[in-house]
Amino acid sequence: MFQTLKNAWKIPELRKKLIFTFLVIVLYRIGAQLPMPWFDASSTMDLQGTSFYMLELFSGGALSRASLFALGVSPYITASIVIQLLTIAIPKFESWAKEGEAGKKKLTMVTRYVTVILALVTSIGYTLFLRNSNMMTYTSKSEGYIFKDIVVILCYCAGASLVMWIAEKINEHGIGNGISIILFANIIAGMPTTAYSLWNYCIYGDIHIAGGIALLVGVVLIVLFATLAVIWFTNSERRIPIQYAKRVVGRKMYGGQSTHLPLKLDMAGVMPVIFASSIVGILPTIAGFIPNTGFAKFVNNYLGHTSFPYIAFYFILVIAFAYFYIMISFNPVEVSNNLRNNGGAIPGIRPGRPTVDYITKILRRLTLMGALFLCVIAGIPMIVYAVWYAIDMAGANAISGLAFGGTSLLIVVGVALETFRELEAQMTLRNYKGFLD
Repeated sequence: MFQTLKNAWKIPELRKKLIFTFLVIVLYRIGAQLPMPWFDASSTMDLQGTSFYMLELFSGGALSRASLFALGVSPYITASIVIQLLTIAIPKFESWAKEGEAGKKKLTMVTRYVTVILALVTSIGYTLFLRNSNMMTYTSKSEGYIFKDIVVILCYCAGASLVMWIAEKINEHGIGNGISIILFANIIAGMPTTAYSLWNYCIYGDIHIAGGIALLVGVVLIVLFATLAVIWFTNSERRIPIQYAKRVVGRKMYGGQSTHLPLKLDMAGVMPVIFASSIVGILPTIAGFIPNTGFAKFVNNYLGHTSFPYIAFYFILVIAFAYFYIMISFNPVEVSNNLRNNGGAIPGIRPGRPTVDYITKILRRLTLMGALFLCVIAGIPMIVYAVWYAIDMAGANAISGLAFGGTSLLIVVGVALETFRELEAQMTLRNYKGFLD
């Protein structure tokens, strides 16, 4: 891994991309610390054990401080999901998706508009939520509070739009996917707080010191084992054999070679986890904006992150988004046509429709295996936390970060592997060898 970074640093183009990505992350973290006008910058909200903790995780602590980037990338992620779903439902969007780069620019522009709309709605709700906290230095009875509310809402909306712009700039001039890189940076920024909470609970909590140390060692070992499992599973692939027929062009003979078509076990990467985490947190977030209502009580009782319906819904979304992401990113018909045009075929499978059906069959099985693996890594900590919460509510809230530890691990490890794989792909063109060889 370090050799890969060293080799990439020697290439001027990649060095510029690495520096640009690093500087953008620093810029984002600075924005996550900027206080809003008329807010007490020294105070923070305790969101552990609440329905907002997932947003707090994705914002890197900006939500609890009510800073400029409190909304984080959540509006942008939700907008991207909506547009991708509408690409299948709306013929106009579907035609844009097939137009290549020009159509992609049109869909990107629509995604930006939807992001701003969602950011505006979320900003209004978040401002109403802050009215019930001690973060604001003015009340609803203060003179000019309506103007101040409008300014705060516009600031949050502008912050979400700026985060969207930062993510797109990483896509254009940096390394890796912009959304994933920002989530990676936010989760890494929040890890010291989670580790400190776990340490305090294990050493200074109400449990016996020996049990606390055993729990601490157990968590560390589980994290190491899960990290190795994620790396192994992410790099695993199913290789479909391909045989190319011999052909004579002029005086030279081409083909007659045997190769393979690699299909990753986890072709969707961490995107299903990111999408599912954003969607499953919508209702709890809305309930947090309108507390003391029947809807809020229903959501907190049956769809809170400590409830099993919430976890079951999360599993369903992970599996659904895994299949959806593969459907829009991998086309078996196109792969079959490319094989036939280049004289390639799968041994024992006829070219054309049988090849498409064969690849689709394998792809569905791999997608199911990958989705179940994501559910296991991300879901087991949530189940353990839900049981723990039912037994010891105070102790569970003290280390609520472990509830989403599997999700955080998948995002961190997955983004790191994808980023280094992109570096490897670009360095392969320059005959460099590194991390994945």
